[in-house]
Amino acid sequence: MTTDRGQRDDAEGVEAAATLESLLLQVAQGDAQSFSELYDRTAARVLGLVRRVLVDHSQSEEVTQEVLLEVWRTAPRFEQARGSAMSWILTMAHRRAVDRVRSSQSSHDRDEKIGLRDIEADYDSVSETVEIRIEHERVKRAMTQLTALQREAISLAYYGGYSHTEVATLLSVPVGTVKTRLRDGMIRLRDALGVTS
Repeated sequence: MTTDRGQRDDAEGVEAAATLESLLLQVAQGDAQSFSELYDRTAARVLGLVRRVLVDHSQSEEVTQEVLLEVWRTAPRFEQARGSAMSWILTMAHRRAVDRVRSSQSSHDRDEKIGLRDIEADYDSVSETVEIRIEHERVKRAMTQLTALQREAISLAYYGGYSHTEVATLLSVPVGTVKTRLRDGMIRLRDALGVTS
């Protein structure tokens, strides 16, 4: 029956797995011939796993090569008691493939952010100039609705760039009076311009 054949397939699988472990142990000793045989036996499975994660064939080949190079360099770290050689190699391959996906995504996100930052927004200097002039005219009209004292304090503070103390000195009035004139004047300007607070 099939039991005999199933036992034979299992025995061959165990023998092949044992061979991979022994090859890996020899690779750990620096045996290039054993690495060549290990490479031939594992490269297709490693490539298949990596390709399922990455999809892109050329990147998959590159990552497979990196994984097998890592196997060569880190073979002395393999511990047979912790698992089979194939699972050790495939775990390494999966991690490397996931790292590549993350790196690629991170690079894409970074490029996209830089690209968005460098895009200049459309700018219409004519309409901008017109808007500034219209706004300037509105402020001039609103300023005429202020008292002369408020207009003078606001002109010195906002157009002249003086501090409250400097305005008080120029007008020969206390700082508190300047602050009151500025506050009252700004409230009247806000109301005249229709600005909500």
